[in-house]
Amino acid sequence: MRKILIISPHFPPSNLAAVHRSRLFARHLPSFGWEPIILTVDGKFYEEDGDDQLTGLLPANLKIEKVNAFGITSPRIIGDIGLRAFFQLYRRAKQIIQRDRIDFLYIPIPSFYTALLGRWLHFSTGIPYGIDYIDPWVHTFPGSQQIFSRHWWSTRLAKLLEPVAVKKATLITGVSEKYYEPVLERNPLLKAKAINDAMPYGGEIEDHVAVKQLGLKPYLFQNKADKVQLVYAGAMLPNAYKILEDIFESIRENFQVFNTTEFHFIGTGKTANDAAGYNVKPLAEKHGLWQEVVFEYPKRIPYLDVLVHLEAANGIFILGSTEAHYSPSKVYQGILSGKPLLAVLHKESTAVKVIESTGAGVVLSFEESDAWKIGNEFPGTYKEFLKMACEYNFANINMNALDEYSAGNITRKLADLLNKAIALKD
Repeated sequence: MRKILIISPHFPPSNLAAVHRSRLFARHLPSFGWEPIILTVDGKFYEEDGDDQLTGLLPANLKIEKVNAFGITSPRIIGDIGLRAFFQLYRRAKQIIQRDRIDFLYIPIPSFYTALLGRWLHFSTGIPYGIDYIDPWVHTFPGSQQIFSRHWWSTRLAKLLEPVAVKKATLITGVSEKYYEPVLERNPLLKAKAINDAMPYGGEIEDHVAVKQLGLKPYLFQNKADKVQLVYAGAMLPNAYKILEDIFESIRENFQVFNTTEFHFIGTGKTANDAAGYNVKPLAEKHGLWQEVVFEYPKRIPYLDVLVHLEAANGIFILGSTEAHYSPSKVYQGILSGKPLLAVLHKESTAVKVIESTGAGVVLSFEESDAWKIGNEFPGTYKEFLKMACEYNFANINMNALDEYSAGNITRKLADLLNKAIALKD
C-alpha cells in the first residue's frame, strides 16, 4: 500500500468546515490502496473552540502526528495557524517523509501558507506534492480595493506567493474547476505538466448514523406544528449579504406567503466563538423580521449538533454567493438529512447540478448580472418549495446521482489522480 502525507493544520477537534475534507479523505483512502498519515497542529493552539465529538468520527487506526505552534500575540498580529506552525510543520513533515518513505504529499488549503511547504519539502526531499484548493488563494475580497487595507495586502501577497508554491506541483485539485483553473491560467507551465481535476465535497452517510447512535437532540429551537422551519448552517460569505437582504425585503413585501415560516441561521456569527456576534440579525431587524420569521444563533456549534438541527427542520436553506466559484459543502449534509432543500445559488455553482440531479430540492439560480431578480422570484420559488416539501420522500431521491457525490466515490477519484501523479514521477 502506498503512503500519503496530508498536511492539515486544522483537524478534529477543530470544527472548521475545511476539516471535513481531510477527515473524509483519510477515512476512505485505505480502501483504494493509500495509507494516510495526517500532520496537524495540536488543538490547544487553535483559536476556535474544539469539537470532541468529531474525533469520534475518525478511523481508530488513523495515524495522526501533531506539532506545536507559536501562540497568539496581543495585539493579534498573526492568527493564521499555518503561519504560526509553519516551521514546526516543515520539520516534522521532513522527518515523516524520510522515516516512513512517503510516496506523495498532499496539502489542502486554506491555510494558504502551508502550500509553500510542498515546494520546500519537494526541494529538500524530492517528494512529489499536490495542492487541493478548498478555497481560491488569489482572491478579491470586499475591501481588497482599499489601498493598504488588510485585504489589499492579503491579495497582493497571495499573487506573490502562489506561483512559488505551485511551481513544482504534480497535482492540482479543487472543490470545483473554478477554484483552481485561474491558477493554471496564471501559471502556463504548471498547466502543461500537472495533473488537475475537480473533486466536490462529498457526503458521508455514516456521520448521520452517528447522530442517531448518540441519541443527540436539537436544542436551539423546538418543532412547531404550525410553522415551516428551515435551517441555514454555516458561515456567512461576504458576497452573500446583498442576496440575503433582497430575500428579506421580498419576504416583508410578500409576508402573506411567509407568515408561517421560520428561517434559523446557525453558526453565522462574526467569529466562531462569539455568541453575540450577530451578522444576520441587523438585516432581519431592518426589515422587521427578527424573531418572527428570522432567528440567528451566531456561535458555531459542534458538527454533529448541526446535523441534529438539520434533521429536526422541515427544510434546509442554502444561500450562495454572487461569485460563481462558490460550491457550498452544506448541500451534501442537507441532502443526507432527509429534508428538502431551498437554494439560492449562482447558476455556475456546482451545487446546482447536485441538487437538480438528485431531485433533492428547488433552486433559484442567477447570474451576477441579473442578481436583482432574486427578490422578485423568491416568493414563487418558495411556493414551489412548499409544494415539493408536502410530497417529499427521501426514498425517491436519485440515489445513483447521490452516490456520485458520496465521500467514498470522491476519494476514489482522488486515489486515481494520485496514482497518475506517481506514474509521472516514475
